[in-house]
Amino acid sequence: MRHGKKINHLGRKTAHRKAMLANMACSLIEHKRINTTVAKAKALKQFIEPLITKSKAENNVSADKGTHNRRIVFKNLRDKYAVTELFSVVSEKVADRPGGYTRIIKLGNRLGDNADMAMIELVDFNELYNAGKPKKKSTRRSRRSGGGDAEAVAVEKETKVKDEVKPEAQADSEIKTDDSKE
Repeated sequence: MRHGKKINHLGRKTAHRKAMLANMACSLIEHKRINTTVAKAKALKQFIEPLITKSKAENNVSADKGTHNRRIVFKNLRDKYAVTELFSVVSEKVADRPGGYTRIIKLGNRLGDNADMAMIELVDFNELYNAGKPKKKSTRRSRRSGGGDAEAVAVEKETKVKDEVKPEAQADSEIKTDDSKE
């Protein structure tokens, strides 16, 4: 039975594990993506996501909260350059994201020992994944709203009405152009 076994110890004692996760988190903040094993990537995700949440501007409205959050993050990361990078560059990029700041992509097995390898990256810094997708509005839906997507439905109805009311002369010219192409 695995009662009370919340964290993966990764085959290390507590101090070694905390130091390793702090170093990996600093590398992730600096380079925006790192390659590691799947187990370490999952442990790193649990370690770094709360720190990124603490760095967001909405959580640092007053000077007291900002200083307190910086000290908490510094206690975990132990690198002032990583903390500065996290609170300036990274927090601006993830400001509108409600969570899920990292992505784990499995890469296959390592040649030497056949360990499962993965790449963990900060989601907002991958330009290839974000290039094809348009920027969507971040709205939160409540349980009480009955309409849902009322604007999209209205726009869809308008286009249907315009298509049905198309003049016959214009429709005939479109048919002729279609015949000429064949």
